[in-house]
Amino acid sequence: MYTRILAGMIILALTVAASALAQDEAKPTIAFLRYAGTAPVAEATAGILDSLEAYGYLTSAERAALNESVDLNGQNINLLYRDAGFDLPSVNLMVEEVIDKGADALVTITTQVAQIAVNATRDMEDPPAILFSLVTTPFGTGIADSTCIKPGHVTGTQPVLSFADYVPLVLVQDPDIQVIGTIVTPDQPTSVVGAQLIQDIGASLGLTVEVASAISLADLSVATESLLSKGVEAIVLSVTPLTLQGTPVLVQMTAEHGIPLYAPIIQQVYRGVTVGAGFHSFYEEGVIAATILNAHLSGAADIADIAINQSRSFGIAINLDTAAEQGIEISDDLLARANFVIENGERSEGMASDVAANRLMLQNMSLEERRAADLEFLAGLECTPEMIAEQQAALDAAED
Repeated sequence: MYTRILAGMIILALTVAASALAQDEAKPTIAFLRYAGTAPVAEATAGILDSLEAYGYLTSAERAALNESVDLNGQNINLLYRDAGFDLPSVNLMVEEVIDKGADALVTITTQVAQIAVNATRDMEDPPAILFSLVTTPFGTGIADSTCIKPGHVTGTQPVLSFADYVPLVLVQDPDIQVIGTIVTPDQPTSVVGAQLIQDIGASLGLTVEVASAISLADLSVATESLLSKGVEAIVLSVTPLTLQGTPVLVQMTAEHGIPLYAPIIQQVYRGVTVGAGFHSFYEEGVIAATILNAHLSGAADIADIAINQSRSFGIAINLDTAAEQGIEISDDLLARANFVIENGERSEGMASDVAANRLMLQNMSLEERRAADLEFLAGLECTPEMIAEQQAALDAAED
């Protein structure tokens, strides 16, 4: 009798364990892979997590308690957080780790991380989905060839940086400026592309553009000194992880030499750059990535058929405190174009204040309304056979 009871208890325990295992296997595992926790990255991450909560993958308690340095074994989803802390070799290790852990989808933030993740999964028979955000140069970096010519398990959203609007601001500030400088990190595609655009646009404006190279933080001071020795009247940065990390060094050195520092990320004014001008809807980029992720998890859309989204926004912010330390008076024309300014450590709205309305939270709607709106958005990203043929023809023509 005892043996039959014990056997029954074992069978029951195995049944419960198998059921629990089946439920855990049905629960998706999402890996968040970031190069570093900069302000734009934090905003994009918040957009993704808020969307996961809105779709019921995260409970409100889980969302409130999330700690991005600790993995989550949640009620409806597992989250793996990995941050490389500006260390490129660490990206390779964390990509390999989350693949080994069986992540169903990799949310890669920034070009460097997406590039490594795509290369690591390209030849896999059943690769995890890769959804990227804040990837400014997906084309020509091995991530994709065009919005629809891409690996079938890869898609995402690209913030399009308008260097054509950004670089001319040096003349708005100082119509007599003649020489500007920029810094390039040769092993970073985003940096190389941005530096080349600054050179090309600067030359078209009649400016002399001096370029200095820096690979590490130790190089950054030397590169800046090199530019200053060549008489640059402003330093105009591209999007480079190194200069993001080294912003305090650049702010200090430009203040000491009395020249302005420009960055193509508007939020950089909070870290002391004189003028931040460029893309600013980073939270929305996270929401877009999550829209694709939610559709993938529910089976409502096939990533292979979803084009890479391209977003555009442009804003200008000015740090008057930094300008004062540099001994620079900001021109009335540039001030008139500013969406907001930093003065005495506080933000105040500029004359063009539309950036103040930039979303930092989800729109208030029911799940049914949200799902309908998201599916309508994704329908606009469908890669039709005609689009694929047109893009392939353009690529072939470019090669010829």
